[in-house]
Amino acid sequence: MRTIAILCGGGPAPGINTVVATVTKVFLKDGFRVLAIHEGYKGLFAAHPEVEELTYEKADQIYSRGGSAIKMSRFKPEDQDFTTALFVKEGIELLVTIGGDDTASTANRLTKYLAAHQVNIRNIHVPKTIDNDLPLPEGIPTFGFTSAKEMGVTIGKVIKAEASTTQNWYLLMSMGREAGHLALEIGKGIHASMIIIPEMFNKTQITIDKIVRLIISSMIKRRIVGQKFGVVVVGEGIFHFLQDEDIASSGITFDYDAHGHPELSEVSKAHVISKILKNRLKELNLDIICRPVEVGYSLRFVDPSAFDLTYCTTLGIGVKKLYDEGHSGCMVAVNLEEEVIPVYLKDVEDEHGKIRTRLVNIDKEVVRQTLAENIYYLTAQDRSLARKWLADPEPFEYERILG
Repeated sequence: MRTIAILCGGGPAPGINTVVATVTKVFLKDGFRVLAIHEGYKGLFAAHPEVEELTYEKADQIYSRGGSAIKMSRFKPEDQDFTTALFVKEGIELLVTIGGDDTASTANRLTKYLAAHQVNIRNIHVPKTIDNDLPLPEGIPTFGFTSAKEMGVTIGKVIKAEASTTQNWYLLMSMGREAGHLALEIGKGIHASMIIIPEMFNKTQITIDKIVRLIISSMIKRRIVGQKFGVVVVGEGIFHFLQDEDIASSGITFDYDAHGHPELSEVSKAHVISKILKNRLKELNLDIICRPVEVGYSLRFVDPSAFDLTYCTTLGIGVKKLYDEGHSGCMVAVNLEEEVIPVYLKDVEDEHGKIRTRLVNIDKEVVRQTLAENIYYLTAQDRSLARKWLADPEPFEYERILG
């Protein structure tokens, strides 16, 4: 019987089960056998892989649930780990990979390996991440991003109500890896007093001192307009760009995951920044309380929103469309005309074969307007009023900090 296989790599995102269920149904309908390979690439190349045959019943049970019915793994195989054993044993014609940039990069290497060994197995990748950092067509999100954004905004609104009630500040640290998409959208959605994402520092090196000064800039500007409370939304990606000496001075010790990324989950980034901020506020004799909040894992496991349910269904159907058209070595994508198209991995790889990261386009008008008009910060025009709280307000001016 003709057979396809599905695996999931990286971390969870809302909509995985919708993709799995849809791919299962459309291929079963055409007489294929559909296999789930548990534990990602670790399972694919294991001596004794855990393989499950998927059914219509299973698909109907899981399609709208959060999490993943297929066990996931962050295992990143080296080229010498590659083998065709499972493909040959099960007669697999198509491997559907679901994951982010690392899973896609490995799929890219695997596609080249199979071609070099003249093994006729196709690969289609489904772009999954709440970080929205895969190079899809302009304006098209990765699946899971919209659901995560909605939950992030819901949490952020609660935090803002708390801040208003207690007249305190809150520092909300958002997931997102190197990209600031999620933090930007959560901050915009809750009218955060300050949004800090890595892409803002396109003219200067990111430092903890600059991050702290941006927060204090917002605090003082809010005081000037008569508001004592606020919420700061920070993208965790700022930690990816800190210099070693800055990290060392902060007391942070990182481990690294299988993909070479700092294990940001091992430290509370919000607490790190909040502690340093507290010390700086004390030095400046500013009686302001700022409490840290991490917004992370809870976003990855929510049930998919209506948008992601329909979007992931389209992507699942799109896998079958691209397969029928003979495509391989590509991501399934949807353009602004809602047409399913292939995005070839070789066309979006860097010089090392890794899939390029899509960052926030800081020059895009809607982004520039959000950061210019919808957050609070000191300017040169605020100096005389700011001296009520700061002896020297100039180092806290937005443009001086960012260059």
